[in-house]
Amino acid sequence: MAVRGAGPAPCRVVVCRDCCCGTAKVTGVDHAAQTARLEAEVPVRVSACLDVCEQANVVVVQPSAAGRAAGARPVWLGLVNDPDAIEDVIGWVHAGGPGAAPLPDILDLYTFTPPRLGGTASRDARRVGS
Repeated sequence: MAVRGAGPAPCRVVVCRDCCCGTAKVTGVDHAAQTARLEAEVPVRVSACLDVCEQANVVVVQPSAAGRAAGARPVWLGLVNDPDAIEDVIGWVHAGGPGAAPLPDILDLYTFTPPRLGGTASRDARRVGS
């Protein structure tokens, strides 16, 4: 379990939970357990639709301040529907996340580049991608 207040959070995880992600549209996934597992280990923000429904379930790992200073940008992960993938995200965040620890090869299979943020992208997606 993450120790709150034991220093700055290494990075933050944004979990999409809206029209597709986190719903029965993605079958065979215990969405509540997935979110609870992340929240037990790392800083999590639950977001409304990030406008990449074809990638449901979407998780965005945002770099820490140090990671961002090193040039890291948020890493978008799609089709995160396997409990092992959640454990891989947790392990990477504990290691430092974007800009502080290399992306594990297994998570590279989940990465995608979101559509250009603007136009029809939601306000939440623009905020996460910045």
